[in-house]
Amino acid sequence: MTTPARTAVRSPAWPAVAAAAATVVLWASAFVVIRSAGTAYSPGALALGRLLTGSLALGVLVLVRGGGFPPRAAWPGILCSGVLWFGAYTVALNQGEREVDAGTAALLVNTGPLLVALLGARLLGERLTRRLLAGLAVSFAGAAVVALSMSGGGRSSLLGVLLCLLAAVGYAGGVVAQKPALRHTGALTVTFYGCLTGAAACLPFAGTLLSEAARAPLPRTLDMLYLGLFPTAAAFTTWAFALARSTAGRMGATTYAVPVLVVLLAWPLLGEVPGPLTLAGGVLCLAGVAVSRRPAPVPAPVDEPSPETA
Repeated sequence: MTTPARTAVRSPAWPAVAAAAATVVLWASAFVVIRSAGTAYSPGALALGRLLTGSLALGVLVLVRGGGFPPRAAWPGILCSGVLWFGAYTVALNQGEREVDAGTAALLVNTGPLLVALLGARLLGERLTRRLLAGLAVSFAGAAVVALSMSGGGRSSLLGVLLCLLAAVGYAGGVVAQKPALRHTGALTVTFYGCLTGAAACLPFAGTLLSEAARAPLPRTLDMLYLGLFPTAAAFTTWAFALARSTAGRMGATTYAVPVLVVLLAWPLLGEVPGPLTLAGGVLCLAGVAVSRRPAPVPAPVDEPSPETA
């Protein structure tokens, strides 16, 4: 006689998947809008304007929802991610996109997931599973294909490449620093205080921001406000929500979809037409994301003997 098989109960993953998807779409749009806003705003001023806008929007949400002050244990991760990701990453990316096109910048920045996976394993004790490593390898191969396909036009400068790689380092460090903070407080709180920290780090650009805002065309200022409200306030919050329910490595691998969307957005908006090789690399990027995020199979339940037959 056997007892009924017991079914493993798993929490639904759709909220985290939806949050990750929203993040990817909004971050992809940022690479294109940065190119537009950068025609009127210098890198530091654009970063400060974006972060101040994001901090204001997030602060209103924190007040409405009654979010409290982060506990002491969360502050090291908040401060580190604020300086590295919100601050250094944003300035380096803004400067890098003055030297390279949006698609190339997105691809270079997305070497970051490899650093995230390695740092997550080293500092957070996350496992480098075969599925994650395979997904990272496939996506990185796709990113390399796209980079090679776009390098023949002479649009990429060494300075731009180095700045985008520096942005990738800031992104990776910020993700790994943010993960422990999310164990102590909510995603919205971590995002707000991280954004505020990044804005504080960019305050030396305040004078430049004021002078450039006085003469910038309205559409370019709206670009800056968009960057603060959506790719910063909204997307960093959905990212933190998803990161709290996943590993840093898996979330990092998800962002390999960003370059694909950037290329597709840059096509109609910036006139950067992708070739067949670029599109093939994009397919590889998406395939790697699918592999890395595929859940591991749940072991089949084993029948247990009843006391009568034991």
